[in-house]
Amino acid sequence: MEGSRPVDIRDRAMLMLLAVYGLRSEEVQRLQLEDVDWDRNRITIVRPKPRTIRQFPLAATVGDAILRYLTDVRRHRPSRNVFLTVRAPYSPLSRSALWKAVHDRLRPFQLSLRHQGPHALRHACATHLLAEGLSMKAIGDHLGHRNPNSTCVYAKVDLAGLREVADIDLGGLQ
Repeated sequence: MEGSRPVDIRDRAMLMLLAVYGLRSEEVQRLQLEDVDWDRNRITIVRPKPRTIRQFPLAATVGDAILRYLTDVRRHRPSRNVFLTVRAPYSPLSRSALWKAVHDRLRPFQLSLRHQGPHALRHACATHLLAEGLSMKAIGDHLGHRNPNSTCVYAKVDLAGLREVADIDLGGLQ
């Protein structure tokens, strides 16, 4: 996830959001500039499921990655979406473009996961929280699950493969 190309800087910020907060790809895709409150160090996520709004403290490493992207890469465009394509016409990222960005970043690690898109990082976040001793209820709340059974899926996944993803260096995050 290192690199100084515009695409590297953008992708690092997106992967940090996916891995640290366990966001859905749609949540990253729809993130708006005003959703990052720099004064209060928090980020607001509009959850499509169950159509709620959730605020998180803005982790310093995530904030730094987003700020670097915004100041060094993102063009001043009318779109309020945080993440845009890095080439003209500088439009909001499509779902497939976000999936490809994550897949391309995970592929070199040759992880033993069935799927290597954004949802793998959501699972890795849940696995990390589970390993840290959080309850399934707390993990479900973090991920925005209404139904506790939805969170139980994360306890039945390929833990060895997801630990590989969770162990990827994300700039000193614990």
